[in-house]
Amino acid sequence: MKYSVELACDSSKAWLDTVMDDFGSFLQDHADCERKASAMAMSFVAKYPNRKEIIPELIETAIEELEHFQQVYNLMERKGIALPSEMQKDVYMQQLMALTHGGTPDTRFRDRLLMASIVECRGCERFKLVSEHIEDEELSRFYKVLWASEAKHGNIFVKMALKYFENKEVYDRLDELIQKEAEIVSALPLRPALH
Repeated sequence: MKYSVELACDSSKAWLDTVMDDFGSFLQDHADCERKASAMAMSFVAKYPNRKEIIPELIETAIEELEHFQQVYNLMERKGIALPSEMQKDVYMQQLMALTHGGTPDTRFRDRLLMASIVECRGCERFKLVSEHIEDEELSRFYKVLWASEAKHGNIFVKMALKYFENKEVYDRLDELIQKEAEIVSALPLRPALH
């Protein structure tokens, strides 16, 4: 059974150049994304306490994402970069989450799991790009470790969806959402941020 997600488009060189030109801002945004990823995993636990089969993995994922936040924060501290007092709205996430609205509570649950998978896989793809192109050796090593972890998270959410929904339903909807994500990511304004 296939758990991995293949994105429909690659991140652009223009996005990578924008990040490399203002890496401090990228780190600030990255820290915020890790904090939100931890909160998202726990929000599944809060909203779906009856889905007992996946709660242990969700808690483990939330803890791991919080550890990533701590690692990014520690790295920022060493480099003299403060957490921002206010973060910009994440247009990417807003547009993706809009795709999960409507339908039944079950289909919303399914779509939220699949969307979490796609977001983790986009993070993985972008962390890999950063690790391969940044000249700072410490940052290169850090992002190499992170992209491997994010790939695992992407797989976890597909696996969770398959516990509750038929294979065809999961993969058909996943394909639809992957195509929509490609349209969204291709139209995003360039900024030194993960999304």
